[in-house]
This record gives sequence, structure tokens and C-alpha cells, in this order.
Amino acid sequence: MRRVSALLAGCAVLLAHPALAAAPADAAAAPDAAASDVAGESGPAIIVLGTGQTRQTQEIKTADLAVLASGTSPLKAIEKLPSVNFQSADAFGNYEWSTRVTIRGFNQNQLGFTLDGIPLGNMSYGNNNGLHVSRAISPENIGVTAVSQGSGAIDTQSTSNLGGTLEFKSIDPAELLRDHHVALDASGSYGSAQTWRGFGRVAVGTPDGVRGFASLQYQDGNKWKGDGQQRTLMTNVKFIAPAGSVNLEGWYSYSDRVEQDYQDMSLEMIGRLGYDWDNFGPHQYALAVKVADVGANTGYTGVTPTNPSAGTTYPGKITSADDAYYDAAGLRRDWVYAFGASGPLNDKITFNIKTYYHHNRGQGLWGTPYVASPSGVPMSVRTTEYDIKREGVFGDVSADLGKNKITVGGWVENNDFQQARRFYGLTSRTVAGIDFHHFLTNPFYTQWAMAYNTKTYQYYVMDDVDLGALKLNLGWKGFDVENKASKLAAQSTLATGSLKARDWFQPHAGLTYKLGGGAELFAGFTQVTRAFTADATSSPFSTTQAAFGAIKANLKPEESDTYEGGLRINQGPFNAVLGGYLVNFRNRLLTIPTSLGIVGAANVVQNVGNVRSYGLEAVANYKLPYGFALFASYSYNNSTYRDNVVTTSGTKLTAGKTVVDTPKHLARGEISYDSSTFFGRVAVNYMSKRYFTYLNDQSVPGRALVDGTIGYRLDVGQRTPLELQVNGTNLLNKRYVATIGSNGFGFSGDAQTLLAGAPRQVFVTLKAGF
Repeated sequence: MRRVSALLAGCAVLLAHPALAAAPADAAAAPDAAASDVAGESGPAIIVLGTGQTRQTQEIKTADLAVLASGTSPLKAIEKLPSVNFQSADAFGNYEWSTRVTIRGFNQNQLGFTLDGIPLGNMSYGNNNGLHVSRAISPENIGVTAVSQGSGAIDTQSTSNLGGTLEFKSIDPAELLRDHHVALDASGSYGSAQTWRGFGRVAVGTPDGVRGFASLQYQDGNKWKGDGQQRTLMTNVKFIAPAGSVNLEGWYSYSDRVEQDYQDMSLEMIGRLGYDWDNFGPHQYALAVKVADVGANTGYTGVTPTNPSAGTTYPGKITSADDAYYDAAGLRRDWVYAFGASGPLNDKITFNIKTYYHHNRGQGLWGTPYVASPSGVPMSVRTTEYDIKREGVFGDVSADLGKNKITVGGWVENNDFQQARRFYGLTSRTVAGIDFHHFLTNPFYTQWAMAYNTKTYQYYVMDDVDLGALKLNLGWKGFDVENKASKLAAQSTLATGSLKARDWFQPHAGLTYKLGGGAELFAGFTQVTRAFTADATSSPFSTTQAAFGAIKANLKPEESDTYEGGLRINQGPFNAVLGGYLVNFRNRLLTIPTSLGIVGAANVVQNVGNVRSYGLEAVANYKLPYGFALFASYSYNNSTYRDNVVTTSGTKLTAGKTVVDTPKHLARGEISYDSSTFFGRVAVNYMSKRYFTYLNDQSVPGRALVDGTIGYRLDVGQRTPLELQVNGTNLLNKRYVATIGSNGFGFSGDAQTLLAGAPRQVFVTLKAGF
């Protein structure tokens, strides 16, 4: 297939006109044109269904985020799109320990994420190569969220996009200013769990000249169950400054996030303790100490008993020291800087270049009963500590050669990542003395401390061929990624060394063909390799030196081949897509924990064979008269393991089993109304059964959730002076499991790896713009 794709790419170059033609259109114009086409005569579209694209792709606009509860993650907004499986234990989709997004059976670590082209890494909780989008940009500042359900565009700054890409694009300050020189926006929200949020933004400049905005966001609220808070402080700054024919662009963001965690549950725990069970929290510290004492006295935790009088019987319905912990939290601070330039080099060639820097400091805290404090308290606070310093540059040059538009681009990044496991002491049996809202210092023990360096070199070549009704998109990308691991603490027992993934030719070939009457066919093939990552908890380095030496020579990077095709219809107020796909996923890497997930002993990492996925995707949007609109999407996915897994405990018969966390059916339906004053929306989101074991002996049932929005505008013009909006989530108060795999997946049996979904919650927001 690589030879066939290489031949296709070569043929595309041969089609080029020998002389350079007129300068290519602005790269930003294509999505806007598509949006206009989709909207027809019914006004601007909220959702763009990929007109002209050779792969399955959709875009969510700002308006679709604005109608959700204030502060909602853009990831929650895209759950309406086909094949997108999004989960979160909170109503906003922001709680990072719980947020998961999978597409066509590929998990979050196998997708690609960018913000204005800046790579966000894999957006996992213990991120080693980026940050979560909810820490990079406030939702009000997002202009477009583009989702590619296949392996995504080859020009994406990602080495992990086996199964799709999510590209977030910040809003242009010109859209805020319109005909003004100064524009102010402010909103305030209050709702369930004493949640409140404030957002303010000022934009200055002229729409076609120097312009920019600065915003500030603060959100604070109690957890919907248990004891604790979740809060975020964020600021964003953006400017665009024309310098002749070139646009200069700058970006800055700062985020400070504190999230006290919900307890991971098992099915047995939910049955015994209920969905509202949670960690003890600061106000039940004495109870947490008692449970830890009982765990030590019974030998369950392995801690030397220091209070035999506590006995060996757990209080109430508790049956083990893992039913609830004293507390847990995630602390993250991020700084992102970027500066770029784009425009024509002359009247025939355009360029785009951007450099960026990202610094992250983080701690994950857990009140563990498995290690005692030096004071004799049968608990301590264990941390996993993170420090990321990334700098990189990416860019491209494009030229029109008559029927061909050829683009050549590249990306270089250096990532220095440090990770450590440390323990901090508790000094009293009655007063905790440690605030889980703040970074801890002065540990009494460091279990391990590691340094990782990842150097990434990526390039791509792309040719857009315009043959009238037939358009081709051909090209390839390649990369060289090297990971190195070294010790920062002599007592560290995790692996050191280096690992490289190199694949200089990852081809793509796609086409669209206009049938007339607003209909077009599309088809594509893409081959992608995923580079290795480097950290102490989930990568090939998260094992012993001996184990790493045994696997290194034979370890292969994951690869996928994606075939997809379908039909798009764009007829004024009605637009729809029907598509199908086949994905062959090779060299699947499996990280097998050797202990309870939260305990965090060394892992075993190995290639365990292949996965095959095929499915159907359908989405339609219909704008009715009088301000009404209908939206519906449905997807069917069949993802199965093709091989059994050989482990030290025997062969696991996984061949033919359904991939974990991959529902076969996803469906979404919405009805909305928007006039000059009133607006509203009711949406139903259905997800079928999901397995959380590789042998499919444990699962959570399907669920349907109903959300609603209603609002009123006091005045409408170029700006809206005042708007009142009420949002309700999970309106039918469904009790269900939201996230699965929070502590990873096992081969069989129940496990503490489930998070309960939030009950019905209501939020009121007042917005003003001047």
C-alpha cells in the first residue's frame, strides 16, 4: 500500500503546471466558504459537515459552545458528532481525572490535539507531552473545534493521531470588534453544588488592523458529592498585527487548576455503597485515620500497626481500606507562549510559521493508607509530581502550480519532562495539617525521580489537485522521535536508556467528486504511526531495567491503516453525511500493571497484536422555518481484538473480544429554537453498553442523558447588551457510570476503575456585551 500511495503522490506532482500561477487563497478561507455553503440561505452554520474534505470531518462553531452551561469543555460540545465517545464525571466535562474521549475505538492517547497548531500532546491526565485544552483556552475564546474521525490531516502537529484529530482554533479579535474599536464581554454564573463562575474579556483595535483581546476566567464550586472543591483561574491574551502583507500573531495563556478527586468505584462498591459514595475529605479526617488503622491491624495495607485498640472491624458498610481514602487532588499550573507570522512571500507563494513554549508544573496527591508517616499516623500523602518544559516551531510553505496546490511543512520540538513519586508526612491523628489545594514541599521519602527528553522531527508533503468536479488530496508525512530516560534519584528502580520511533513515509490519498445538486462523494486512505512516549507510569520506561532490556529490541510502534468513504448532501437548510470506514490497527501496545492501579508499582509493556474496526456514521442538520432546527447523528462501531495476549500468568483469550470502552451504538438528537429574543435547546445523548475488561466479562449498561437550555435576550443588535441563560444537565436525574478505565483496564473481574456521573444540575448565567 505504501508503494501505491507513493505512485499516486508522484502522479499528482506530474499534473502540476510548469509555471507558477496566482497566489493561493488564504488558508483560513476554506472553512469559512464551507460554512457559508452549508448554511445556505438560513444564516451561519453552527456545525460544518466537512464540505470539500476527502475524509470524515466536522466543525463546531462558537455558537454551539455558547448554548451550553458557561465554562463547559469543548470536548463535551463534540460528543454530538458521530463516533465521538466522550465521558466525564462532572457536568462541565472539565474534571481531568475523569475526562475521556475515544473515536472509532481509539482512546485518547491515540488521538492528536492542537490549539492554533500548537501541539497539546495526548491530553491525558498525567500528561508528559502537553496539556489539556481546558487549561489552555477559555471556551468563550474558541472560534472553531474541528474533528477528524479518521487519522486526521497529515499537517497536524501530532505523533499520536492513529484514530483522529481535534483541532481547536482561537477566535479572531476582529469577530469581537466588528465595527467597534473596543468591545467588552462579561458573564457570571451560579448553580448546583454552589458553583459560580465569572468571565470577562476586553477586545481592542480595528477589525482589519492591529487588534487583540485579553480575558480572565475564574470558576469555583463544590464537588457534586463528597467533600472538596474544583476551581480554575485562567487568563488568555491574543493579538494580531498586520505588518505590510504579513500578519504577526501572538498568544499567551496561564492556568491554575485545583481539582479534589472523586473516588474510583467498582460495580460491587456501587451496589453496596451507592453512587453518592466518595472519599472521606477534610472534614472526616479522624474516620480516615481509623480506617487506615484497621487496614494496618488486619494486615491489608502492609503498614506496621501503631494503634491496636482500633480493632480489626471497619466502621459502617466499609469492607476495605480501598473503599475510601482520606483525600486526593490534582494540581496543575501551565504557561503557554506562542508567536507566529503568516502571509505571502511574493505574489505566488505563501508561508506560515509559529514558535511556542509551554511550561507545566503539577502534583497529583493521594492520602494513601499503604505508607505510614514518620509520626506514626497510619497514612501519608503520596504525590506524583510533574514538570514539563517544551519548546518548538512549526510551519509550512504553499504554492499554486495551476491545478495543483503543493504544501511542504515541518515541526520540531524539544520536550524536557521530569516526574517523581514522593511521600509527605501527616503529624497528627486528629488534624490533617496538609491542605490538598496547595503544592507540597519537604517530602520524607522519594521513591523515584526520573528525567525524560523527547526530540521530535516531523515533515509532510501535501498536494491538492483540482480537476473540476474531481479533487484529489495526496501526500505523506514522516517523523523521527527519540525518547531518553535518566535517573534524578539514585534509588530509582525504573528503566533508563533510549527508544526511537522512525517512519519517514506515512501516506495519504483522498478524493472528492461533486455529483451536482449539492451532493458529493468522498473517499480516503491514511497510514499513520504512533511514536513512543516517555514517562514513569505508562510508557515503555515504566518498568524495571531488566524488563526494558528484554522488550526494547522487539518493541514496535503502533500503526493504523484507515479506509473511509461516504456521501455528503448540502442543499440549503438541509445538510447530511453518510459514511463508512475500516481501520486495521497493528502492534497494539498494552501496559499491564503489576499492582492495584493507584498503588503504582512497575508495569509490563508489550506489543499484543492487532485490532480491526469497521463502522457506519450518519449525521444530519435541518433548519426549519420560524427559527427551529433539528440535528441528529448515529454511529455504529465494531472494534475487536484480533489476537490473544500471552502473559506470565498464561494466555488470555482476547481474540474476537470487543475493545474496551467502545460502545457499538452512539446516537444524539436535538431540537432547537432561536428567535431575536428567545432561544432554547433540548438534546438526548445515547450510548450503548461498554466493557471494562479485555475478556468482556464486566460491563456498564447503556444510558440516555437529556440536557436542556433556555434563554432570553433583552436586546439584539451588533452586540447583545444582556442575555439570561438557564442550563440543565442530566434533566431526568439518571444514575449511571460515566467514566470507565479511570484506573486502567484489566483482563477480567470487577475493579475500582469506574466514576459515577453527575446527577441533575442547573446553572444560571447572565451575559453582557458592550
